[in-house]
Amino acid sequence: MSDSSGGRQWTFLTNHARVLVVIARDPGVRLRDVAAACEVTERTVQAIVADLEEAGYLTHAREGRRNRYHLASGMRFRHPLEGDYEITGLLDLLLGAPGDGGSVSRAAVTDGVGAA
Repeated sequence: MSDSSGGRQWTFLTNHARVLVVIARDPGVRLRDVAAACEVTERTVQAIVADLEEAGYLTHAREGRRNRYHLASGMRFRHPLEGDYEITGLLDLLLGAPGDGGSVSRAAVTDGVGAA
C-alpha cells in the first residue's frame, strides 16, 4: 500500500485492535458498522471477532436479533514485549477524549469469559 507521495502507508494499530476499539465503544454495534469504521470487509470483521472470541478477549450474547459483545477483563497483550500489560490500558487511552483520562465502559467488560 502506498500514499500519494509514493511511500508505503502504514498504521500503528492492527485490524484486530481497531475492531476491539469499535466494539468497546458500542458493545451492541453491528459487524457491518464495525467493518465500515475499520475500512475492511464484513467478512474480515467476522474472522477477527472469531479470533478474539477464540483467544478469550471477547464473548457475545444474543439480545433479540442482535449480538451484544463483552470484553473480558484482565486480558493481556499477546506479544512478549507487551505481555505484562492489560489491553484495557490501550482501550482506556483510545476511548477517552484527549486528556480526559476516560476509560472503557465497565458495562462492556466482564470479569470472566462468560457474558456479564
